[in-house]
Amino acid sequence: MATSPVPFTFPPEYNFPPFFTRQPNTTTHHAQLSKWASLVLAYCRHHRIFRLNLLDLESPLFCNTIIDRRLSQRDVRDVALFMHKEGRVEFVSGGVNGDIVFVYWKKLEEWAAAVEQWVDDTGQKGAVVTIYELTQGDATAGTELHGIDTDVLLKALNILVKRGKAQIFGQEESQGVKFF
Repeated sequence: MATSPVPFTFPPEYNFPPFFTRQPNTTTHHAQLSKWASLVLAYCRHHRIFRLNLLDLESPLFCNTIIDRRLSQRDVRDVALFMHKEGRVEFVSGGVNGDIVFVYWKKLEEWAAAVEQWVDDTGQKGAVVTIYELTQGDATAGTELHGIDTDVLLKALNILVKRGKAQIFGQEESQGVKFF
């Protein structure tokens, strides 16, 4: 029998109605954006969310039903733009006008380091591993790589390619990587 996942614990300000209202003072608004960015990162890390739809205003992330408050579409976009400037989100398509973002609750450099550590720990240097094996296979089961978004993984792998530690080859559906 599978155990239920541990519920996410929202920070205290999540239950404070003004947290959902754009603050007019510049300093206060910056602090509000910082707290929202931290919340988005923590929430996405907890739920292993790699792509976030900015239009999903009914998500518990942006909608607190207990106090009947939700972040407006404009404010969700402002949080995403703030996080984009910090390098914590990347718009999937459409540039800053896009509605889907990659959320880097772990920076790409950190994901690349995790792959590199996994390669060292499992003796995969010189081996060829498919992208599927890295994201869904038994070899990564129980590791932080298991279930990683394929596009996020490829971005991290490209860091290793640039360092001369990996080579990606094959077609989209059957891509593989060799580690050096």
